Amino acid sequence: MARGVRWIDLLDPARDELVAESPVDLHWSALEQLLAPPPQRATARPTFEGHGDYVFGVLLVPVAVPMEDRVFYQEVDFVLTPEVALTVRKTPSGEEPFSIDEVQEACDAHGSPSTGLVLYYLVDDVAERYLRLLDTVNDEIDELEAGIETWPNEQIRRRLSDLREDVLQIRRTLGPTRDAVRRIVDGRIDVGEDELFDRTLELSFSDAYDKLLHAAESLDVARDLISSARDYHQSKIAQDQNEVVKKLAVIASLLLVPTFIVGVYGQNFAHMPELQWRLGYAFSWAIIVVTTIGQLAFFRWKRWI
Repeated sequence: MARGVRWIDLLDPARDELVAESPVDLHWSALEQLLAPPPQRATARPTFEGHGDYVFGVLLVPVAVPMEDRVFYQEVDFVLTPEVALTVRKTPSGEEPFSIDEVQEACDAHGSPSTGLVLYYLVDDVAERYLRLLDTVNDEIDELEAGIETWPNEQIRRRLSDLREDVLQIRRTLGPTRDAVRRIVDGRIDVGEDELFDRTLELSFSDAYDKLLHAAESLDVARDLISSARDYHQSKIAQDQNEVVKKLAVIASLLLVPTFIVGVYGQNFAHMPELQWRLGYAFSWAIIVVTTIGQLAFFRWKRWI
């Protein structure tokens, strides 16, 4: 760290610990957010805000668990002054908290990072996680596309629904994260007269912004692929239903002529010449057989059966 610069990392702190370690008197809204329980879904909104003598921010990172087909969320909040970087990590229920190992390694490699640079390493790590997350989502979409012809309809519908929900949840966090980083790139966030983010650092944040922009574009592609898979699945269901209806129509048509003949000669009127005809029974069967064979040949020619 640079001379006089400290990085304080707290994991699930209590109010007393947070107040004692905070480098400044926090606004009540910032303190409330720092003490809020970890999110189960994308309820918190990622943001960076200038609060006079410090910068407050919230980062929310979705994490995919491919083996269980689910996504959970890790939250990292921070308070930044020219001398102190305070990060607050929250442990999701039943999950692991956000790991700062890569950020710590980057800071150690630099030797004396400023608090603004600590935030850059954190944001860059978050951007890289979004890119890896989208790679995982694309792999799941590829798996869906490979199995859409063989999986049961219920499994396909469930996977489509889960993927669509995951993409929507990721979008709710990725967009605000990108917009928050854009505020630093545009020079709209700083601390009073002190400069937390100089021009060189703003250019570094632009690299992280580009990664988030690339992740957003990949997310749009993933959403389009899911929509295409859903449309294909629906058209496939409609085609299967048409085949069923076509087969039922063939069966009904095959039974129509025999039913008509049996109905005619089953009326038992007194004056029906065919009833006294010695070959009448064989004749009726001949008509039934010939018409049935003729219909079967026609349907086979039309490729309906």
